[in-house]
Amino acid sequence: MSNIIELKTTGQRAQLREAQQKQTLIRLWREDLEHGSFCGYVGGVGQEFFLLWVVGDGITYDGMYIMRHRDISELEAPDKHHIFFEKALALKHILPRPPRGFPLDNIREVIQAAGAQAPVIGVHVDSEDESEVCYIGRLASMDDDGFYMQELSPDAEWMREVSFFGWDEVSTVSIEDSYAQALLAVAGTAPPLEQSDAGVSRI
Repeated sequence: MSNIIELKTTGQRAQLREAQQKQTLIRLWREDLEHGSFCGYVGGVGQEFFLLWVVGDGITYDGMYIMRHRDISELEAPDKHHIFFEKALALKHILPRPPRGFPLDNIREVIQAAGAQAPVIGVHVDSEDESEVCYIGRLASMDDDGFYMQELSPDAEWMREVSFFGWDEVSTVSIEDSYAQALLAVAGTAPPLEQSDAGVSRI
């Protein structure tokens, strides 16, 4: 069974690399994690993860998502409506600009790079019912078992204590998505952490 999964993943990885090289607009589904789909341009392909520069439903840039290869249930390259999307993006002067050399081989590298790339990141965690739960906040520190994040509440309020996330909990990391950007704009600069967290080493 593991061989079948590996062959499927390897084939998808090759498709994603080709889409990146040709700057092809793609669409993908992850039926075990969400009902909808993602549309966008591949910005990088690693051993475990790939980066997608996402085009939102309003034909706008909607952030970058770093996802696991194994979560893809269907991949369409190119997206069947790619000609329309490309013309609409050109009219809006929207040009995909994913970061170069973003590390995508393991989750520790992904989190560290995401925290350096943006003031807040979205951390999507596998929940017990197999759907994702997203936490948004500022990367505070990392250790061998996981990382600590100063979270933003859905009301755009900064938490004063850090939350811990294990490396193996994370399924997706998002950067610069519109919801996270709106939370940060309302919340403003993060306040200092409570004294009890002073012992947590910073990255």
